[in-house]
This record gives sequence, C-alpha cells and structure tokens, in this order.
Amino acid sequence: MGIFDSIKHAIFGDHGPLGSFNHEAAPSASAPQPASDQRSAIPMAQPAASAGPAAVPQAAVDVEAVLTQKAAAYGKPNNWRTSIVDLMTLLGMDSSLAARKALANELGIHVGADGSAEENIALHKAVMQQLAVNGGKVPAELTA
Repeated sequence: MGIFDSIKHAIFGDHGPLGSFNHEAAPSASAPQPASDQRSAIPMAQPAASAGPAAVPQAAVDVEAVLTQKAAAYGKPNNWRTSIVDLMTLLGMDSSLAARKALANELGIHVGADGSAEENIALHKAVMQQLAVNGGKVPAELTA
C-alpha cells in the first residue's frame, strides 16, 4: 500500500510500531537509492519484530499528538481531524483527487462518488482505523 505506507511513515517515522513488519512495501514508495538501503536493513529488522510482538504496545505512536504538533509547526489552520485533504497536505503529500482515489482503492473504500464528501469522510476514518491497526494510538472519535 504505497500511499498509506507514506502516511504511516510520515506519522510513525522509521521507528514506528510494526515498522519492520510493514516496510515490505516501503521501498517501492522510496527513491531508488534509499530503497536498496532499506531492503538491506529489512532482514535484520524482521527477526526483531517476530521475536517481540508484545513490544508493539510499548512503541505505540500517539497519532493525535504527532499530528497536532505538525499542525502547530505548519503555521496555518488545518482540519486534519476530519479532512483527508488537510491530513495529506499536512503530511506533505499530494491530496489531489487522483491521489485520494488511489488511496481509496488501496484501503478498499468505495463509498459515494469519487471525491465526494461522503467518500472523503469514509477515507479519513479508514486511514485513522488503519493507523490504529498498525500500532498507532488514535482517539476513538477519529476512527468511529
């Protein structure tokens, strides 16, 4: 999942929860040179992930805190809590209709017309839910 992995990486960073487990798709989203570096690091990171799945809750990233801090540094009003466009923009990502359609396809979100408010709301909730599934600490009101 290229676009979701980019969102996850922008929030969790290199040391986020389940990072080594989910880096399998990350090299394709990276530039060619860093991708080869990441691939060489994967074999060393995977055994650590399989040896300590109980460590995931300890490493949980507070998604709300990270995004709130990024929004404060952004210096502009940002409605990342409800807007997928604002969330993607805050993370320095392309938030165009084409990018959101691709993200919706990755996450299996097919609600309303492409780019409609209904789809954008469902897409935002799906992203927050997936961040939580991948080890992020996400407030319940952002996933419901």
